[in-house]
Amino acid sequence: MDIILRSLRLERGKTIKVIAINGSPRKKWNTATLLEKALEGAVSEGAETEMIHLYNLNFKGCISCFACKLKDGKSYGKCAMKDELTPVLEKLRDTDAVILGSPIYLGNCTGEMRSFMERYIFPYLVYSAKPQTLFPKNIPIGYIYTMNIKEDLFEAFGLRKVIELNEGLATRIFGYSESMYSTDTYQFDDYSKYVADKYDPAEKAKKREEVFPQDCEKAFEMGARFVKRQKALEVQNQSGKI
Repeated sequence: MDIILRSLRLERGKTIKVIAINGSPRKKWNTATLLEKALEGAVSEGAETEMIHLYNLNFKGCISCFACKLKDGKSYGKCAMKDELTPVLEKLRDTDAVILGSPIYLGNCTGEMRSFMERYIFPYLVYSAKPQTLFPKNIPIGYIYTMNIKEDLFEAFGLRKVIELNEGLATRIFGYSESMYSTDTYQFDDYSKYVADKYDPAEKAKKREEVFPQDCEKAFEMGARFVKRQKALEVQNQSGKI
């Protein structure tokens, strides 16, 4: 009982930090809204949160320098590139949960999100059987995808493979990953201004009014669930040390 009480005190004393990475160029639309909801869920469980917009930053993807793999190198296990993404990557090393959000462009995440993932994930990946990761702790990585297409087109666009691959990489490196997606999203505030007669604006608006709020709730639950997970893991870890 004494161990449990001490563990609970340790749990209450630690503030869980959750960071959302917005890989959309829009800061107030579908992807950003879902990420904000995820952070609201995290806050509801007592977490400290932050949103980072990739399109605000000037950075490139991996340049294949392999400094992060160099034996006894000063950049072993971390990206050696220096640009506006560098302080973000440093901040993420101490974060307790990360939620990545991106619209689907041409069957995949945006270019900025892909470039970010190269710089964030690859340095921790080890070219050996053991260990498989250099990341120092177990944290959840969430993926939130938004897209114009409906779910019945996932196979045609290969999206299930994209989702599975991203989850698999994140689980291998960080310990846990899960995904959610919002389909058939409302792309424009006024469909009459655009050449988009393929779509029924009324149907799109109805989907946004009736289904998108459900997606927002799912995002909220993801954020809350991640914080609960990390609190439980912290108690478990501390109990093992006492």
